[in-house]
Amino acid sequence: MKFAKRWLNGAAICMMIGFACSAMQAQDSLSESPHRSTHKAEAVEYLYPEQVTVPAGKSSAVTLHFRIQQNLHINSHTPREQYLIPTVFSIPESSGVRLASATYPAGDDYTLPVDPSEKLLVYSGEFTIQARIVATPGDHLVEANLHYQACDQNACMPPKTITVPIDVVGR
Repeated sequence: MKFAKRWLNGAAICMMIGFACSAMQAQDSLSESPHRSTHKAEAVEYLYPEQVTVPAGKSSAVTLHFRIQQNLHINSHTPREQYLIPTVFSIPESSGVRLASATYPAGDDYTLPVDPSEKLLVYSGEFTIQARIVATPGDHLVEANLHYQACDQNACMPPKTITVPIDVVGR
């Protein structure tokens, strides 16, 4: 009888450990990892252009197209409140391409249900940024960045920076 009791207790402990390991694996599969093949959609997606050819050494206009997930919005480049995180496009200095300027859309008024008196200035749906770039001669795979904070009607996600890959050919 003692043996059967010990066996049942041991079996119960093994089952609990098994359940705990399964729960940890399930939780781990939900977390972001660069080594996993699961794809989590970004709140903001870079659409195009993937490649541009510009005169080397001259300021050239490039229109960058983005899409925000449905039911989300991001703050404009110039939010009305200082504590809000603006949307900012940037190009690393070491890329062989310099960002001369960027013109952002004006943004749209947005009112949260919890405070109808406050109007936010946001982007939603699709939007474009008009960038002026200067490239050195050659082919440059630029990993530009778009920094933003996405929100829905109830809460905001942590600020995020996505990579905006552009193959810039300076001729």
